[in-house]
Amino acid sequence: MNRKYRRPLIAGNWKMNLTPSETKVFMSRFRELLPKGRNNDVAICVPAVCIPAAVHAMRESRVSIGAENCNANPAGAYTGEISASMLLDAGCKYVILGHSERRAMGETDQEIHQKLLTVLDAGMTPILCCGESLEQREVGVTEEWISMQLKYALQGLDPRDVRRLVIAYEPIWAIGTGKTATPAQAQEVCAQIRLLIRKLFDARTARAAVILYGGSMNEKNAAELLSQPDVDGGLIGGASLIPEKLAKIVETANELE
Repeated sequence: MNRKYRRPLIAGNWKMNLTPSETKVFMSRFRELLPKGRNNDVAICVPAVCIPAAVHAMRESRVSIGAENCNANPAGAYTGEISASMLLDAGCKYVILGHSERRAMGETDQEIHQKLLTVLDAGMTPILCCGESLEQREVGVTEEWISMQLKYALQGLDPRDVRRLVIAYEPIWAIGTGKTATPAQAQEVCAQIRLLIRKLFDARTARAAVILYGGSMNEKNAAELLSQPDVDGGLIGGASLIPEKLAKIVETANELE
């Protein structure tokens, strides 16, 4: 972490877990466990049906609620989809975009780019995901693959917009597998991402970019991963479903200089 230029973020991604009723219970317990006087941001991205319950439960807590996806269109005949304006009106401040699980369902880089523009226009903060498969890592194209994903997503953006978003590096081979990138591996890729932003935009934008590590970060390995200079927080999957574990990660981030 580098607190001089960036404010760390711990973000949870519940995926398709927990009901609205269970959300109320989780948030009540999580509020009790949160450390006082935090110097990092906290967001929990929940299923769409849980957003109202989460927003209501966390009001006046300085914990932001986010969504896990949105449609790029403002409105229309898109049965089952949710627009950015709907999420904003429901109380969301963050939206996860381009998660590998969404990409595996057929989401394209161009669609992710359009969603990114929509979320920025709505005034929310996108959490833009990128990451490589195990095969891509083994053949040595991690940097090229992630660069391609980010170049597509960030094309045509103003540096001011780039400074508003969050980038999450999530190696696909470490998502939900129990495997975790080593601190050195996480730092290497996050540093490469920051260098790419500098090349595409400018040094100020690169310094301001908040880059998270995702991929089986938990309360046991968080300190090592968050100690890396270019890792500005975590996008937490399974551990974010347990209030004690998520609170411990927030506490760990809070204690690191």
